[in-house]
Amino acid sequence: MHVAAEIQRLRQNTKQLAYQGWRVLVFLVAPLVLISSLAAQAGRRSQPTGETSTLLNVVATRSDGTTTPVTSKDLALFDNGVEQTIKNFSPDPAPARIVLLVDNSLTLRADVEKLEAATLEFAYEIYDGDKLLIVGYDDAAEIVSDWTDDAKKIESELKLFRKKGDPHLFDALFAVTEDALRSLSTQKRVIVVISDGLDRGSKTKFDNVLAMLQSLDITIYMVQAQDRTRGAIRRDVPKPLQVVEKLVEGTGGRVFPINDPRDAAKTICDELRKNRYVLSYLPQSVPYSEPRSILVVGETGINARAKASQPPQ
Repeated sequence: MHVAAEIQRLRQNTKQLAYQGWRVLVFLVAPLVLISSLAAQAGRRSQPTGETSTLLNVVATRSDGTTTPVTSKDLALFDNGVEQTIKNFSPDPAPARIVLLVDNSLTLRADVEKLEAATLEFAYEIYDGDKLLIVGYDDAAEIVSDWTDDAKKIESELKLFRKKGDPHLFDALFAVTEDALRSLSTQKRVIVVISDGLDRGSKTKFDNVLAMLQSLDITIYMVQAQDRTRGAIRRDVPKPLQVVEKLVEGTGGRVFPINDPRDAAKTICDELRKNRYVLSYLPQSVPYSEPRSILVVGETGINARAKASQPPQ
């Protein structure tokens, strides 16, 4: 189906629904911390109004490879199926704060040297003003290299990687979000996860940490290692491939193979500096107390990505 036809279909559905009247460090993590944190946020926030703008991070490119900036006229935005009027859409060339979250658990199907190589590529690809925080995780998450843009310093500190323990991925995601990124609310925040997506033993629930990332507009990129479970069904926890897909699609990121870390690092760093935009709009006819689907659609020749959902506010 052509993009233009899909946009027209969504718009027609919206009109029909409206007619019917439908309204629309070592980090230590425990689940009680997450629950109380989310509850506190809910208690502090005032109910959004029609005059409260919502900001949305968008990656937008032209399929022909040209660098002409994308404009709001090239996009359509749907919040919970309702087309919204885009108030502002502007490039965001600001520096990024990038957490490299590296799985150094015992059974990951990548040796320490491969993890070091994948991590080091980012140190040489970041732009002026960008900062990296490198965190290794197994049973706990530990800072390997604190916020820096010094590639030589990072290279010397990567020797702290080691293979041991189980991969508490969800706990680690919560920890770096809460302790390293939450306070940087005015900056561009990204987590690059170098892993196969396996979690074994976390107390933090996957759905909770994904909602937290979406609420804070933190984008997840995955540098994906080979699945050590070979697709085995796992009880009460999504399979690694599902984790990878939900994290990147849910937050507007992308997946790259670990076997080509240079391409992954260059593409991510270029995208953050050259193809990121901030979109603002005044949500109309949406239920703030419920999860809402978010869809940004580009006109023909425009590729656009954003987070897939907005948690309750």
